[in-house]
Amino acid sequence: MMSSSQKILVTGGAGFIGAHTVVQLLKDGFHVSIIDNFDNSAMEAVDRVREVVGSNLSQNLEFTLGDIRNKDDLEKLFSKTKFDAVIHFAGLKAVGESVANPCRYFDNNLVGTINLYEVMAKHNCKNMVFSSSATVYGQPEKMPCVEDFKLQAMNPYGRTKLFLEEIARDIQKAEPEWRIILLRYFNPVGAHESGKLGEDPRGIPNNLMPYIQQVAVGRLPELNVYGYDYPTRDGSAVRDYIHVMDLADGHIAALRNLFTTENIGCTSYNLGTGRGISVLEMVEAFNKASGKKIALKLCPKRPGDAIENWAKNNPWGYLGKP
Repeated sequence: MMSSSQKILVTGGAGFIGAHTVVQLLKDGFHVSIIDNFDNSAMEAVDRVREVVGSNLSQNLEFTLGDIRNKDDLEKLFSKTKFDAVIHFAGLKAVGESVANPCRYFDNNLVGTINLYEVMAKHNCKNMVFSSSATVYGQPEKMPCVEDFKLQAMNPYGRTKLFLEEIARDIQKAEPEWRIILLRYFNPVGAHESGKLGEDPRGIPNNLMPYIQQVAVGRLPELNVYGYDYPTRDGSAVRDYIHVMDLADGHIAALRNLFTTENIGCTSYNLGTGRGISVLEMVEAFNKASGKKIALKLCPKRPGDAIENWAKNNPWGYLGKP
């Protein structure tokens, strides 16, 4: 059964997607606890969430500075609060970095999540919405991409997500009382309509939109476009760019589904728009909207990058409208 007063733990809740999802959870009446180690985020994001939702709803938000790789940090949280479900965002997510430093990704993404499962089971919290990724498909043999496609991740980041999906399926099979939804999303972009939340990563961005924005405001001199001779309409890679608030609403819909659907087991859903847009098309759209001209540097393809990937759209057909 579902109640809007239920307590939800959000790992990585100070990150880009996490913070926007926390806003929607609070507005829907949930009580939310965030745990985050600020690896690629900051306390300012949590403060901005409080500012966006207002003082009343902020009373339903708690924050803990902690690392899910440290089991003691999780034990302290679960010992003081009876959580009804976990939305698990915490982890590293850059394809290029994962190719250069795979062990960092195995440590952060795999070890931390295994700790989380163990502590959740110990405290009888067996409801999870897991932040997976469309990278688990690698380069699909055809487009658009649907959930029953072959899973063939092409890089260490994608493989950590694929390994964690397999772990989730194994855990649920061994202990059928677990209820797990795997959300495979494509490329989140955008910001909260207030302008108080958005994507502002540390260092050189790994995602396209914040990279474009940093060039636009002069933080970086030019945008590196990795791959300009792909077999696509303009030679650049094609992706499915989904607005982060739509993605946040997708997590709310998944949570509702988790609480209200019988025999859900371990189920996967794609979250995308159903439209593939190239890197150069995104740049041109930004140029048109902003009145600026983004300087480009055409670079060789990056190892581990897919040529194109976008979802088959089925509006509200699987999860239901939030």
